[in-house]
Amino acid sequence: MNQDDLKRQVGAAALEYVQPDSIIGVGTGSTVNCFIEALAASAIRVEAAVSSSEATSWLLENAGIQVVDLNQTGGLDIYIDGADEFDPHRRLIKGGGGALTREKIVAAASRKFVCITDASKQVSVLGAFPLPVEVIPLARSLVARKMVALGGQPEWREGFTTDNGNWILDVHNMDLVDPVSMEKTINNLAGVVTCGLFALRPADLVLIATEAGVRQL
Repeated sequence: MNQDDLKRQVGAAALEYVQPDSIIGVGTGSTVNCFIEALAASAIRVEAAVSSSEATSWLLENAGIQVVDLNQTGGLDIYIDGADEFDPHRRLIKGGGGALTREKIVAAASRKFVCITDASKQVSVLGAFPLPVEVIPLARSLVARKMVALGGQPEWREGFTTDNGNWILDVHNMDLVDPVSMEKTINNLAGVVTCGLFALRPADLVLIATEAGVRQL
């Protein structure tokens, strides 16, 4: 089974957690795209979706699913999104696609966060994947120096602008043994919008696609 097959498998598995006539939160990325495809092909009719990116909004609307603003909805029952990495405690690194800030907002507004991924993304300690940090453009070099002081090696994702009009530093070789503490530290730096650690609010459930089927964490 190739990577695309695993993504389709876990995207379809997430349908079990979608209630008809609900408003759902939907993340960003290739695995989420498979979920949107599966949802559109299913008999489940949701009322609307809150999207974490312009790219996801476009896919949802093309699938006939209404996209609404989070400010109009209040809390959400469920948020479905992928991850670049996850650990045994369901803590994540996200932001490879650059939508980390909106993803973190929608996750915070949702009662249940279901992460859809595959076994290749599982690690014992987070940090093999470079940690994305969204920064106000003015603060790029300031935050980069702070990240060096924290032990990381920041690399500007040059030529990329987030949907919020900001820039991203991808920070390599961070010590993330205590991701909760590090998330707080980075998020408190002046000029940081947010970092891609989802440790303060981890996933409630991780669905992991494997050759033997989908398992739960």
